[in-house]
Amino acid sequence: MQISQVEVIPLELTLQQPVRMANLPEIKQVSAIFIRIETLDGLNAWGCAIAHPNLTGESAANALRICRAGADLVPDLHPTNLEYSLAELAPVVNASLAARCAFDLAFHDLLGLAAGMPLYRLLGGYRNRIQTSATIPISSIQESVERAKARAAHGFRMLKIKGGLDPEEDVQRVRAISKTLPGIILRLDTDGGYSIQQALDVARALEGKLEMIEQPTPFDDLEAMRQVTSQSPVPILADQSVTGPESALGLAANRAANGVSIKVACCGGLRCARQIDAIARAARMVLMVSCVIEPALLIAAGLSFALSSPNVRYADLDGHLDLLADPTIPGFLLEDGWLVATDSPGLGCRVGLEQ
Repeated sequence: MQISQVEVIPLELTLQQPVRMANLPEIKQVSAIFIRIETLDGLNAWGCAIAHPNLTGESAANALRICRAGADLVPDLHPTNLEYSLAELAPVVNASLAARCAFDLAFHDLLGLAAGMPLYRLLGGYRNRIQTSATIPISSIQESVERAKARAAHGFRMLKIKGGLDPEEDVQRVRAISKTLPGIILRLDTDGGYSIQQALDVARALEGKLEMIEQPTPFDDLEAMRQVTSQSPVPILADQSVTGPESALGLAANRAANGVSIKVACCGGLRCARQIDAIARAARMVLMVSCVIEPALLIAAGLSFALSSPNVRYADLDGHLDLLADPTIPGFLLEDGWLVATDSPGLGCRVGLEQ
């Protein structure tokens, strides 16, 4: 088997409606970069990444430039010697998390295609389905309730409520949704928007109504998160504080959170996600596999990882639902809030971008 061609395809994807997050400008569209690797015997593997200054900390221009530089090296690499190929690419692509992610996914997809096996089985095959939450963006309390009702009507039984701008309003928002949908599991994600005291006040006010609070305090203040975790009656998960294995190790060593949220798009791909998983397992910290606003190809990668490990307790893989014109044709199923894998090899997706 030999790689014959590599394509790098940038794409601007618009959201159905703008999204607000704590301390960030409104997000209306994201830049996606797709990579296609073709072999001489006709296999087509796909990788994907997101570049957005406010979501991944990287400009699309930088990510695209590095992806194109990496693509020049790929035809000389071995299609199924994954560790070797990614190591050979590292000196070029390590300057861009998006580029690392895109090539990481493409080579994992190629390995699954060559083996004729779905990737989640190659990575471990612990389960074949997982329940996911659906996200409720920051909006007025009434609008949040209406969006929550709409998600519940589509079968979701877990909702992640965005907050972080106004702690008192966040409490009211969660209580209003809980009252309207009493059987729904609720999570609160404040994207680092609280002080220590605000986080503890919210946790105590919502004890019994929340499954977890995600990233309550600023991303770069490990001590603040540790203090919240040690006193909160609600489990605390770190999200943006974890950017790779090194930061996960520091988090685990300081017992700064009860668990870790991993985004494949933000940590550089599946290889890095598995390294963080190993650290979390050793520290007896649970995992959530999450996402940014991203195409279904990236969701398929996160799902493959989530299904592979027994340490993954939570999933938040809904970032594709509100994207317009996503070229991905997913192989996974979404059934009443459950993501279900199929036996399609590799990532299991087709992408309508072949030129």
